Amino acid sequence: MNINDTVKIHTDHGTTKRLGDWTHSASFDVKARYGSVVVDLRSPWIEGENEIVVHADLDHAMVKLLVPEDAVIDQSELEWTGRGKVKDMARPQQPAGRVIRLTGSSSKSEFRIHRGGIAVLSALFSREFFEDAKQARKEGRTPTLLDPENAPR
Repeated sequence: MNINDTVKIHTDHGTTKRLGDWTHSASFDVKARYGSVVVDLRSPWIEGENEIVVHADLDHAMVKLLVPEDAVIDQSELEWTGRGKVKDMARPQQPAGRVIRLTGSSSKSEFRIHRGGIAVLSALFSREFFEDAKQARKEGRTPTLLDPENAPR
């Protein structure tokens, strides 16, 4: 996959998770209908000039973004139909990190932003972490879902 490609994530009446060091792309196209999507954007290996674009087409869906502690969320280009919002409880005191720009449309849907320790816990309590921990033990390394910076290179 080319780092300039847009990663497409689609779910319909289900759950899709992309955790750990799973991509180097800085552009995502998320389409969800009556489902949930979890996207880990903590990896330092994500390319781009300090900006990540998440284009959404949501209908009765929830998108959880796992982001670094100092990330800036720009939702000015996101169009809303019906209820919905971006839940970002722990906004950084001094935003200085990567800008994550949310674009597209959202119909009766929401974004949940998990930062720092909460993002680690979200990744930790998943089936994917259990599988990653088993594989890491076999290979004698640290699980990458705790901190994507630990991904083997």
